Amino acid sequence: MSEKEKSKESSRRHFLKSGLAVGAGAVLGTGLMATVNQVKAETLGKKVKVLTTDGKVLEVAESLLTPENEHEHCAALTGKEARKGIPYRKFTMVVDLGKCKNARKCVESCQKAHHLRPDQEWLKVYKMQESEETSPYWFPKACFHCDNAPCVSVCPVSASFKRSDGIVLIDADVCIGCKYCMVACPYDTRVFNYHKPQEESDEKYSPETSRPMREGTVGKCDFCPDMIRQGELPHCVAACPNGALYFGDIKEDAITNGDETVRLKEVLKDKAGYRYMEYFGTEPNTYYLPPYNRLFPFKDEESNS
Repeated sequence: MSEKEKSKESSRRHFLKSGLAVGAGAVLGTGLMATVNQVKAETLGKKVKVLTTDGKVLEVAESLLTPENEHEHCAALTGKEARKGIPYRKFTMVVDLGKCKNARKCVESCQKAHHLRPDQEWLKVYKMQESEETSPYWFPKACFHCDNAPCVSVCPVSASFKRSDGIVLIDADVCIGCKYCMVACPYDTRVFNYHKPQEESDEKYSPETSRPMREGTVGKCDFCPDMIRQGELPHCVAACPNGALYFGDIKEDAITNGDETVRLKEVLKDKAGYRYMEYFGTEPNTYYLPPYNRLFPFKDEESNS
């Protein structure tokens, strides 16, 4: 990755701090966030300017925002703590199919962050085509973090669980590897860990990071809650070079891809957003925007670019 790409990814990753203000909003309880257009906080001594959902500019103490160099020191929660979720939040992901060219940077970032093997993709990108008369398009698919998640219902030991913030996680310390959840998931988004981790680690296991991996257990997309707690975007969202992936808070009615922040309800209404295979009644928390007005022509040879 070039220095320019690293700089862009870093700025995208830190956007939640000044955009959706997950960190600051949780502290202040005022729901501060950037809306519609990206708002860059202007430092005024010990204050920064942020934009509220109703369009008002407020000054907030800079000390209440998490410094960028502190995020590496935040330890992910373990055990029962990880099951509680982030208070007053309901997270969602939106995929703009018109912006996806299968660059696979999202997949690579997810693989690296979770120490996954090449055959253990939690995020897959499929070629989709409704009929011979229609044009194909790329379709990223990971766990949808359903509100009515069948994987959670069938787990005999409660290893799969739904949090208050909408995220569905797996506790590998509890998982017995029965694979009931894999059979129950209608979206086929879970992966069985047949092998030991590729690298030895002294890291303490956390359901929020899904690391270190446990042989004989099930893994899947976790929405990167450890990153969210630090006011940062999930790895896949920050890595996408085309801004096809958006992440945000349903309660705040805001989503961001790191370059722009928009209102969730307006986007879904204006661009005919939908939820994949919603007829299953699972109430997924991932939405798709149809591949209208595409940024790129479809090319199979770009599948590995």
